[in-house]
Amino acid sequence: MNRILAAAFALLVPTLALADVDSRFAKLRDESEPLGGLGAFLEKYVGECDGALVDPQCKQQAEAFRKKYTGKRLYMIITEDDAGMLSAGDFNPGTNEYTINITPFFAGGKYGLSHGAPKKTDAQGNPVMNYLVVSGTAPDMWNGGTFQRVFSTRGVRAQVVFTPQSVWTLPKKGGGKTYGVNARIEAVLVTEGRTGNQMGLWLNGKDAAAK
Repeated sequence: MNRILAAAFALLVPTLALADVDSRFAKLRDESEPLGGLGAFLEKYVGECDGALVDPQCKQQAEAFRKKYTGKRLYMIITEDDAGMLSAGDFNPGTNEYTINITPFFAGGKYGLSHGAPKKTDAQGNPVMNYLVVSGTAPDMWNGGTFQRVFSTRGVRAQVVFTPQSVWTLPKKGGGKTYGVNARIEAVLVTEGRTGNQMGLWLNGKDAAAK
């Protein structure tokens, strides 16, 4: 019986992850192709094809893969352990209103997916991206410390809808190049991992909660 319950729960988990929070986001998500793994996708899309042991068909395969997915709407889940691109913004203790900063760069293996093509890197060689900022109102029992802890303890996750556009390159510190995928980020839904409650939504190029 325990094995049956465990199997049922395993089937239920993806459903919980996709639970409807905002109908506008749900519509975009349902029109998108789920992404199996970001790292594998980026590797195939970039198609760096360098090195002596590379398959002779590598470039041809990469071109075919890009042709298939460029302009196609895709969907991915960023789990709590990988959601380092989400950070706490401002918190107003009088109204419990807050902002969340989203760095629109999603790493996968040796590559990254970004909202637009970055123009430069920082001192550590990471692409510099402007924040996408979303807002919301915290529950009555929260304060600024509670809000900060949700992020510092890896308690948030994101669901992302994006459309790949092209491959970008930047000079790599120490020589060589850094590759990534330029995408149009159509929506980012930020939720509390424990409850699944919506915390913020970036949609159609802006904060969906902005008045």
